[in-house]
Amino acid sequence: MARPASTMKQTRTRHSQAYKDEALALAERVGVSRAAEQLGLHASQLYGWRSKQQQSQTNSEREQSLADENARLKRLLAEQAEELAIVKKAAAYFAKSLK
Repeated sequence: MARPASTMKQTRTRHSQAYKDEALALAERVGVSRAAEQLGLHASQLYGWRSKQQQSQTNSEREQSLADENARLKRLLAEQAEELAIVKKAAAYFAKSLK
């Protein structure tokens, strides 16, 4: 006896990242609903993929910003260490000349 279509269990399909990227590219060209229809997906699935992609880009941009700030602070620290060494040498020179 065959099961009615409404009670058949649907299996989840895992799509590769390459497939998701191609689907999102198609969605940008023709629109999300048309792309979902062509690919046999739900539009909400494409919206979810797009949201995750934007979030990952945001995280990488944030990491890049932190790396840039870290490099700037390291340069500033090195400059100040060099200036401090010069001031110490000058203080020692003037201390010797005052004796």
